[in-house]
Amino acid sequence: MTDNNINLEVLKGLNNKLCNYFFSVKSDSSEDFISDSVEQTTGYSPTEIKNFPDGYYSLICEEDCASVKKSLAEFESNKNKNVLELTYRLNAKNGEQVWVKEFLNIDRSPNDSFILSQKSIVLNITEIKRSEFELQKSRDNLKDLNSQKDKFISIISHDLRSPFTTLLGFSEILLNEPDIALEEKNEYLQYIYDSSKTQLQMINYLLDWSRLQTGRIKVEPVRLNVKTIVSTAIAPLTGDAVRKNIDVRTDIPPDLYINADERLISQAIVNLTSNAIKFTNEGKEVHISASRFKEGMIEIVVKDEGIGIAEENQSKLFKIDQKFVLIGTAGEKGTGLGLTLVKEIIDKHGGQIWFYSQIDEGSEFHITIPEAKNLVLIVEDDPGIRTLYKKIIEHALPNFEVKFSDNGYDAIGHYKELLPTIIITDHSMPLMNGIQLVEAIQKKESNKTVPIIVISARLNDEITKKYIKLGVDKVIAKPVDQEQLVKMIRECLY
Repeated sequence: MTDNNINLEVLKGLNNKLCNYFFSVKSDSSEDFISDSVEQTTGYSPTEIKNFPDGYYSLICEEDCASVKKSLAEFESNKNKNVLELTYRLNAKNGEQVWVKEFLNIDRSPNDSFILSQKSIVLNITEIKRSEFELQKSRDNLKDLNSQKDKFISIISHDLRSPFTTLLGFSEILLNEPDIALEEKNEYLQYIYDSSKTQLQMINYLLDWSRLQTGRIKVEPVRLNVKTIVSTAIAPLTGDAVRKNIDVRTDIPPDLYINADERLISQAIVNLTSNAIKFTNEGKEVHISASRFKEGMIEIVVKDEGIGIAEENQSKLFKIDQKFVLIGTAGEKGTGLGLTLVKEIIDKHGGQIWFYSQIDEGSEFHITIPEAKNLVLIVEDDPGIRTLYKKIIEHALPNFEVKFSDNGYDAIGHYKELLPTIIITDHSMPLMNGIQLVEAIQKKESNKTVPIIVISARLNDEITKKYIKLGVDKVIAKPVDQEQLVKMIRECLY
């Protein structure tokens, strides 16, 4: 590309339609030439560039221009050098900066007294530069992570050794002093039990964090009801709350759904709630709420009336290389890894975690998780009616998704997989009528109450009474208009 024998007419005759390079020629015997393909790279035509005060050099980024001109001056004055390679940025017409690499070749006179011509090939290397920047950023991040992990290993090594002093010390006393009093013996056994429990929790947290980091635990999101997953997750903590006379309250709408790994998100909720109970004084309250945070995300908030976190310690939370441990209000010990694991879980779900805290006033931790749309299951054998209901619902309720079942058996078969927010069913269907469907659902999910709307042209007082006895929310005769259907759905859920 930088051969001295490149002919000016050959260069001018090239029909270069590629956008990744252009060429230019400067000659003492003819007008300077820039190929038309320069417009693909810079947005400026050759004519526009020639009309700039400093020609092509007017495009060079201000921070690079001085060094480029200096390199050119030294190159032109060095009679022993005919080839130069430059890397710099151009200011494109659209306001963006373009990285280029220029290969410049000089054709000197036989006695090297003056320059006959300069030929340049200029390559657009913006994508290469971006890749280099990303690679450097990745390297810096890896260095930072390695540094953090070195500190983390140092902390963990110390923490893994420390409890064994207690374990071995009290075990030795119990083994070597058979006449020790029962009360004292039980006290030592309690020390051993508490220390072992804390140590096991630390190891479990450490293993889970490590597996998430290395990808050995795969995040497998499924559609989960927020109210159900929170209630299930915090149920094992009831004993801890009762012992401290702490009231754990939840305020979660029944129609919130998330896309999350059930085991991992449960662990995050358990860790946050356990901390709230641990650092709250007796007789106080822990409050768990959930709501739509922004488009596509659900926010869960765990708020306590506990001891709070001092401002100078707040920056230490979530950092693997800065372990921070507080003693609970009833002497409960922690590992310092619980919140680090929670952050890792939330990060893997594409969410965020943050908190607010004041000494003696308490803390509130916020996490966001991707939302799963509300799902309406329409059980109807008439394709036309199904399509009509779908259009009505998706138009009036954009955060709802509609699924179909042709009959009751199909609905029951897919119920566990779909976890519908609400069911709309016809009464008269093949294989299984509406009453049988409702009974089957209630038997299958005895601890859940999914709203059910029955819409049918074949209703009578006896059938309606059976549905009401079964607890069906709405029993409506066909035809039902659009506003009425939407109103019924809202009344069932809100």
